[in-house]
Amino acid sequence: MEQHRTRPPQRRQSRQAPLSPQGTIEEAATVYRVVSAPEGRSRPVPPVVLALRRLPNPRLTGIGAGLFAAATMFAIACLDLLVLDGSSLVFGVLFLPVSALTALWVRPADLVTAPIIMPIAFAVGVVPIAGGTGGFGGQTMAVVTALAVHAGWLYGGTLIAGLIATVRKVRLMRQRQRRTPLAAQTARPSSQGPRRPRR
Repeated sequence: MEQHRTRPPQRRQSRQAPLSPQGTIEEAATVYRVVSAPEGRSRPVPPVVLALRRLPNPRLTGIGAGLFAAATMFAIACLDLLVLDGSSLVFGVLFLPVSALTALWVRPADLVTAPIIMPIAFAVGVVPIAGGTGGFGGQTMAVVTALAVHAGWLYGGTLIAGLIATVRKVRLMRQRQRRTPLAAQTARPSSQGPRRPRR
């Protein structure tokens, strides 16, 4: 008789055991709903920003960004010379997005170099389409003339690179200012330690 009495409590315990995972699942679901609620209220992201986020986002050093800009503009100038017989309009228009990408892809420590890189890259790219003759001196004069004639595109690309670099620098400074109060708040309890009650 004692063996029959001990069996029913064991069955009740086995029936109640599967209820604990369901409770944890419901709690996890409620936590997920609370976290995901503010995201639904956030403002919709413009399609231009989404398209920019899909682009590759490398981090180039100052030298790497300079090599990228100069090589890209030289390749654009060579293609322009082969296809369109050296159209300065196409070269100038394509210089603007290259300036923007260079300023976006340079690493935060080298943001100052972005506006300095673009005039050098423009001068390197102008060489194939300058059309100079008569040796090194004639080629140099043709490049200087092309830089003077197309100064509007040069200033425009440099201005775009400078603006993007400035905006990125301001955002980095704001992020650092936000992190410093949080770091100070987390450091205070650890530095003080547990207080002992006074006798």
